[in-house]
Amino acid sequence: MIRLVITGIATLAAMALWAAALFIGTSEGWWHRPMTSSAAPADFVQAARTKIETGHRGNLGFALIENGKPVEKFSWSTGSPVDENSVYQVASLGKWITAWGVMALVEDGLVDLDAPVENYLERWTLPESKFDHEQVTVRRLLSHTAGLDDRLGYNGFATPDAVQTLEDSLTRAADASPGKSGVVRVGETPGAAWNYSGGGYTLLQLMVEEVSGLSFPEYMEQRIFTPLGMTRTTFDHHKAQAMGLAENFTLDGDSEPFRWYTALAATSLFTTPADMTTFALAQLPGSQQKVLSQNILATMATPHASSLGADIWGLGPMLLAPDNKGGFIIGHDGKNEPAINSAVRVDPASGDGIVILETGSAILATTIASEWVFWKTGNVDNLAFAARMDGMFTWILFGCIAILIVGLLVGWRQMRRLSRKRRQSA
Repeated sequence: MIRLVITGIATLAAMALWAAALFIGTSEGWWHRPMTSSAAPADFVQAARTKIETGHRGNLGFALIENGKPVEKFSWSTGSPVDENSVYQVASLGKWITAWGVMALVEDGLVDLDAPVENYLERWTLPESKFDHEQVTVRRLLSHTAGLDDRLGYNGFATPDAVQTLEDSLTRAADASPGKSGVVRVGETPGAAWNYSGGGYTLLQLMVEEVSGLSFPEYMEQRIFTPLGMTRTTFDHHKAQAMGLAENFTLDGDSEPFRWYTALAATSLFTTPADMTTFALAQLPGSQQKVLSQNILATMATPHASSLGADIWGLGPMLLAPDNKGGFIIGHDGKNEPAINSAVRVDPASGDGIVILETGSAILATTIASEWVFWKTGNVDNLAFAARMDGMFTWILFGCIAILIVGLLVGWRQMRRLSRKRRQSA
């Protein structure tokens, strides 16, 4: 009987060790290999080109930054030609830029990070809940820790006439992504946990308008884009059209018009690879930009939210992976229907970075940007880890089933021996 108990304990221990090994191995990249074994930027770019040219149907802009300087760039398209000044809609990547707009209000003394957001609102207020709305602060909205449970996703509208007002969208977004209520409300204790909230950034969009007295696109142009020299970046769809939009491709390689949004801050920035390279360079300590102080930039890159024990979010940017120097690779990605994907990664400590804007593939930009992080640091970034979790859990499940079957077989044989011994002793 003791052997049976030992077998049971050993089986459970083996299952736990198998699960732990796969979790740690996936998060640490034990069996992942970089896109190139060479440390030369040109070799990474060539590996990225090969990946892009194998099966991608659409357009793409790429830039690589080394030691604070752009060193490699290219554009690629299966449709009309694009270049570094072609304008792309970049989905949630705009949240990082929105955070700069909010932090500029903080820099100007017009907004307190730890004040309730409702202190700055007159046109709309959060619906009643059992939670303390005084704890829904600007800081928590920026870091997705304000207790909002919308988890929005916006699908946008086919025409400008269908676009809701900000107030109506916050009350119930008509373009909410499938499975989402579209209601922006406090559904959890503010500050207790991280929950991605597109609605939180739509609420910040309203706050920016109320405090600045300008429309959100006007404020962002005057306070952020013009001072940074981002001359082909806008939250205004009409202006983006006038600049000349790059084609928007579906997964099938067909061209499709970009959609219109109420939630500009959350998902409707238009920009170019060249302008996003300028923005990436503005994150560096040696940057000459005068929009935000170095103290503010450092605060934005400080951990404000965690998941599964890992620091994942600052005030706007994602904290994608440790940079091996005591800080983080920071950045943000964007993904929206039909096949928009954008990704920016920056290491402020080294001055290295990568910019990829594309349409036509679901996660190509994110995949290559995450590969860049692994190539640079040997660390798996948080989005790459999240993408591998389904496969990891499948292997954990199959492995645990196999271990359990072996344990049951061993236990069955031990039971037979025990039964035989009892018969013989009788």
